[in-house]
Amino acid sequence: MFKEFNLDNFENSKKVLESKIKQSRADINALLDIEDKTYNNFAKPYQEIAEELNEFVTPIFHIDSVKNSKVTQKVQEECLPIISEYETEISQNEHVYSALKDIQYNHNSELKDIQNKYELNDEEIEVLLDNIHKVTSKNELKHTNISVNNKYLLNDIQYNTYRLLSTTQYMVIINENRDFKLGGCGLDDSLKGRLKDINLRLSELSNKFSQNLLDSTNEFEMIVDDFEDVNEIPQSDLEIAKFEENGKIKYKFTLQMPSYLAYITYGTSRVKREEIYKAYCTRAPENGKIINEILKLKYERSNILGFDNYAQYSISTKMAKSEHDVVNFLEELALKGKDGANKELKEVKALAKKIDNLSNLQNFDLAYYSEKLKKEKYDIDAEFYRPYFQQDSVLEGFFSFLNKLFNIKFVEKEVNSWDEKTKVYDILENDIIIARIFIDLESRKDKRGGAWMNNWHTHYINTKNEKQLPTAYIVCNFPPSTKETPSLLRHDDVVTLFHEMGHALHHLLSKVSEPFVSGISGVAWDVVEFPSQFLEYFAYDKDVLKMFAKHYQTGLVLDEESINRLISAKNFQSSLSLVRQVEFALFDFKLYQKLYKSEEEVQCLLDTIRDKFSVLKPPEYNKFQNGFAHIFSGGYSAGYYSYKWAEVLSADAFYLFLDSNIFNKELAQNYKNLILGKGGSVDMDKLFYELAKRNPSVDSLLKIDGIIS
Repeated sequence: MFKEFNLDNFENSKKVLESKIKQSRADINALLDIEDKTYNNFAKPYQEIAEELNEFVTPIFHIDSVKNSKVTQKVQEECLPIISEYETEISQNEHVYSALKDIQYNHNSELKDIQNKYELNDEEIEVLLDNIHKVTSKNELKHTNISVNNKYLLNDIQYNTYRLLSTTQYMVIINENRDFKLGGCGLDDSLKGRLKDINLRLSELSNKFSQNLLDSTNEFEMIVDDFEDVNEIPQSDLEIAKFEENGKIKYKFTLQMPSYLAYITYGTSRVKREEIYKAYCTRAPENGKIINEILKLKYERSNILGFDNYAQYSISTKMAKSEHDVVNFLEELALKGKDGANKELKEVKALAKKIDNLSNLQNFDLAYYSEKLKKEKYDIDAEFYRPYFQQDSVLEGFFSFLNKLFNIKFVEKEVNSWDEKTKVYDILENDIIIARIFIDLESRKDKRGGAWMNNWHTHYINTKNEKQLPTAYIVCNFPPSTKETPSLLRHDDVVTLFHEMGHALHHLLSKVSEPFVSGISGVAWDVVEFPSQFLEYFAYDKDVLKMFAKHYQTGLVLDEESINRLISAKNFQSSLSLVRQVEFALFDFKLYQKLYKSEEEVQCLLDTIRDKFSVLKPPEYNKFQNGFAHIFSGGYSAGYYSYKWAEVLSADAFYLFLDSNIFNKELAQNYKNLILGKGGSVDMDKLFYELAKRNPSVDSLLKIDGIIS
């Protein structure tokens, strides 16, 4: 049913990969030998070939992120050029492209004949295409009474089964033909060769950027031997940091996120706060040169493909219509949030002045005094809440919530994974296994920072009419458990878990039969964050919190007053957060609108954006860009705006629940069937409209964040 996660032959991955690619080439060539190519005899098996290769490759790259070592680095470096070369080769295969174009042409031609013969409008054609492939035989079609319009039933329409595609199949074909064009099909051999070289080099640079960041993160340690410098740090964090040397108790802090946050938020010593802040925002200085090369190569690739810049290339596969739309959207958000951000910063400055007579608040002070302000305004103490968010208790309650909302069950399985603390669950729907998920939540030195979901297998129906079940990984960096202390989460960690599970469910609850548009496959990148951000909002709901906020020692549920304080504090400094995210998104997008040729030019762009939108300028030594992994080693280049773009959808969708019932079964089922179940088979704007019966409004986002009333 599911393939085991098995790395027994890991060091031999290069040879196995070469063998699998050789077989993939042979299989594709066999498909190309078919004389009369159709969707079912060509496009469908073509997708399966790609899926099978991806199922082998994904764990190789995954393990380098979660159990990084010299061995994983070596294997990844060996496999990276092989898979990059093969992917470029396939993306430029004119024969495959020609076959897929023919399939699209045949469909359009058949559709035109039907429209002319039966005088069907666009809406009636959509009904036809949505239903023709739901019936599996001509005999079944005779007994189908689906109405196309008031004149024809489905079985009245005569068509060529082999030429006419369903809406899902057509989405596969148009996406593929678009991507083949973006891969270089139609160009001369010299330009194709250059694209191949660029793609390989970019994959190497992306990997190097990530590795430099991890190495730099792991190199730093800050030793504190004066208890006065740590006396405000929560006990659970202090226990993890504590060690004994020469008979004296000392405390070690690192740039691993739980450790870094503990000191930057609660560290008493301003000198030490700046020390760890400076170390964090000056990581991997060698990445500056890597950024320059990445920018140059992406600009060149875009020009070869006929685009003015990489931003233009990026949005060609997204929902946003133009560069202007993206920049205008972001700047409008920033301007709406800046007054509120100034007011929020003024509050922090006033408190710092009042408590410590501090008149020059800096970035390394912001978290420390903000935490004090939060406690003063809402009587809220993060350390008080952490015993109620013990990792196992949160997961158990979270699964109960998902069962209540979406009618799915999580059953833990004892199977192979990559770390003893990784948990594996089968997901059941109506007591039938439909998916599997691997959950790895605790920080480790050999794990890349941040949090992410990675899809492994995809839901689809193969050429033998067998259902393939999906799998995914969720990876986070929450406080680690020890023999003495369980993993106690901050509420921010809980929100992160909800976010990543939102991504996972988008992939795992798909009902789409074609792999290239099933789950998160084929979903436009600027709306892929919609399901993840939507699920986040439930982490602040009172009834949901009561399902998992239980003290790990007493078992008592978090009391009503404490829950209300947590909810009241949800929008604390939401305007500061908004302008910060817009700063990142504008920097990313504008960075790819023209060619910036040096580290100085990149820094100048960032400074210009900060001058206009930031309310607290960081010190000059801050080189945030060298650690911006999302856009230089992730998939968000000229796409970081997606977080805010998709958040408009997620906020508006959540309001549907707020306006009715947080556990509205009918609404939850519609969301599950439409947004999660249809994957990339239908454009998200259409799915949202079908769910909400209206277009989304940016005001929903600003309202839910408390920026406007």
